[in-house]
Amino acid sequence: MIIKDQFGPEYIVEVYDPQIGMEGFLVIDNTALGPGKGGIRMTAGVNEEEVWRLARTMTWKNALADIPFGGAKAGIVWHGGSDELKKQYIQSFARAIKLFTPKKYIAGPDVNTGEKEMQWFVEATDNWRSATGKPANLCMKIFGKPGEKCGIPHEFGSTGFGVAKATIVAAEFTNIDIRRAKVAIHGFGNVGTFTYQYLTEAGAKVVALADKSTAIYDQSGLDTSTLKKLIKERKSLSNYPARCHISQDKFWGIPVDILLPASVTDVINNSNKNKIRTKIIVEAGNIPMSEKIEKGFFQKGTLIVPDFAANAGGVISSYAEYRGYNPKRMFEIVERKITKATKSILKESKRLNKNPRDVALKMARAKVEAKINNN
Repeated sequence: MIIKDQFGPEYIVEVYDPQIGMEGFLVIDNTALGPGKGGIRMTAGVNEEEVWRLARTMTWKNALADIPFGGAKAGIVWHGGSDELKKQYIQSFARAIKLFTPKKYIAGPDVNTGEKEMQWFVEATDNWRSATGKPANLCMKIFGKPGEKCGIPHEFGSTGFGVAKATIVAAEFTNIDIRRAKVAIHGFGNVGTFTYQYLTEAGAKVVALADKSTAIYDQSGLDTSTLKKLIKERKSLSNYPARCHISQDKFWGIPVDILLPASVTDVINNSNKNKIRTKIIVEAGNIPMSEKIEKGFFQKGTLIVPDFAANAGGVISSYAEYRGYNPKRMFEIVERKITKATKSILKESKRLNKNPRDVALKMARAKVEAKINNN
């Protein structure tokens, strides 16, 4: 059910292209702080309600990160197919919502979309500013010079970088040495792989990983060289040595210090919530569980870093690209903002004995309300 309140949604758009069968959704939730910012996901089951939930999350995420973007999200129903068909879907969707970009909506990568899809999108809208996460060699006319690299692709790993920084803050907050921490990550796409890489660089021991087809576990720590090769070759975890393969169901019962759900919406649900044994959950993916389930973990003493704080690195990177900053400056901004927000949320949560999500929402809402009241 889509909730309509004082924050939005401002626009709910459903588009359909009968020639190719493309069906898509755009929800612009709130633009008080700036144009709605949120990625385009392409999945078979995406629907209007899911896109609204994600758009609302983006409203709070951008406010909490203190960047001049509002909240929005887009989704295209995608059952798979060739790159040619995918390009047709992306560009058909882009043309259909062109009137909203970039004043009301700025696109970006999400599930099953990356720098290639963002290039297709801006080509169809004929406006560089209509999307971020574009290829580094697709240079901006306003800021760039011939041959200069001024795009900041999703493939730079800014979201995973930010998630890793939030995880390190959470570990320090609970007196867990990240160099001794046992970590499990569910999801091994863009966010999961970069989170894995940055956490292992920090010394964490990742003992379990899962993608959509395979889960793997090694209590002594998964082999970094093997995983590095799989990431480089863009291969799934099914190619990891079979002796470490476990069922997806067993994955959730592995005792760890830190669990990072980095896959799909509601991946933690009534079927697996009671199996989970961890001290910290860092929500690397968007809406990995319902608020009711999240509250249950908090009541049991599990520390949770909410999604719109932990995974804001991607949208902060989008802002950096939008301003024409280089990757080095982008990473510095992501680290500073994620670290500051996570520390503030956890400190206030402890002081008030309140769920970190409630604390973070209060902070984000205050910023949006202040802007609305001043307009």
